[in-house]
Amino acid sequence: MIAALGDSLTAGYGLGDGEGLVPQMQAWLEAEGVEAVVQNAGVSGDTTAGGLARLGWTLGPEVDALIVELGANDMLRGVDPAEVRRNLDGILTRAGEAGLPVLLVGFRSPGNYGPDYQAEFNAVYPELAEAHGADLFPSYFAPLRAEDDGSQAARGRLLQADGLHPTAEGIALIVEALGPQVKALAERAAAE
Repeated sequence: MIAALGDSLTAGYGLGDGEGLVPQMQAWLEAEGVEAVVQNAGVSGDTTAGGLARLGWTLGPEVDALIVELGANDMLRGVDPAEVRRNLDGILTRAGEAGLPVLLVGFRSPGNYGPDYQAEFNAVYPELAEAHGADLFPSYFAPLRAEDDGSQAARGRLLQADGLHPTAEGIALIVEALGPQVKALAERAAAE
């Protein structure tokens, strides 16, 4: 079993049954012939601190691998990147102690908190992935940015009305890009 530890982007906020990240990823894996179950451990509004606090009940004995998708809410709230780093480091350390392969899903900070914040935040994910030997998907929203031609129509297709959460179509693009790394994670877990 692969536990997907995350926030509303994992939980499927605003989407119908079968439209969120976890059910779409499950369907993608099945279509690829990968025998793995993805468990939705997403909690809307969660931060890296919240994810670290509930990691114990997420990492049950049936969990073979971990996807970590946290940090977007920290970024939106302007949480100090050093705190984000400490929390994610704690999650990755505990996953490592449990012998679990990890796929870390990153975020890229916009410039609204200034260039220093942006640079410090953006360095967290690649540096931690390297330090812990985790796989890295550098930017959750990159597949959407690649399809966004700047028009309201494109934005409306890919993002819900709040401008923060992907639509089912947006999630499908993320799954298409992220899927190969989740497949590799499942294969890594099966080999260990």
